[in-house]
Amino acid sequence: MAASVPVAIIMGSRSDWNVMKAAAAALDSLGVAYNAKVVSAHRTPQRMVEFATGAKAAGYKVIIAGAGGAAHLPGMTASMTTLPVLGVPVPLKEGLKGIDSLLSIVQMPGGIPVGTLAVGEAGAKNAGLLAAQILALSDPDLSARIEALRATQTDGVPDTVED
Repeated sequence: MAASVPVAIIMGSRSDWNVMKAAAAALDSLGVAYNAKVVSAHRTPQRMVEFATGAKAAGYKVIIAGAGGAAHLPGMTASMTTLPVLGVPVPLKEGLKGIDSLLSIVQMPGGIPVGTLAVGEAGAKNAGLLAAQILALSDPDLSARIEALRATQTDGVPDTVED
């Protein structure tokens, strides 16, 4: 992994990509490079350990971790790196519609922070935007692209209810 890829998007299952691709789209819209991979805390624990402990050396600056159900991936990853980890609760087809994932991710013990976003695609999109904002602290060009995106977003909101 080259240092030119500052963001990792990891998820517990390939099916999580349906939600997590919103993070990738947000990063794409700002010209931020990323790698996306499946890293399950439960089914591939050694892969998770290797990824998390090697993420900084691999050149990553921010990790976006999406997980559903018990949603241990963001917290376990955060426990093994000092990089910022942004957790996205992924709703499962069955179960509690992502509320279980939200509670699992947001209830980290003091000392091991995980920035927890909204459930589902909105959370994934915001995770991508937040990762870009973190990177923009040391990248004036990226900061300008974020400001332009915000201005375009604001300009796209009509001030009347008429068509």
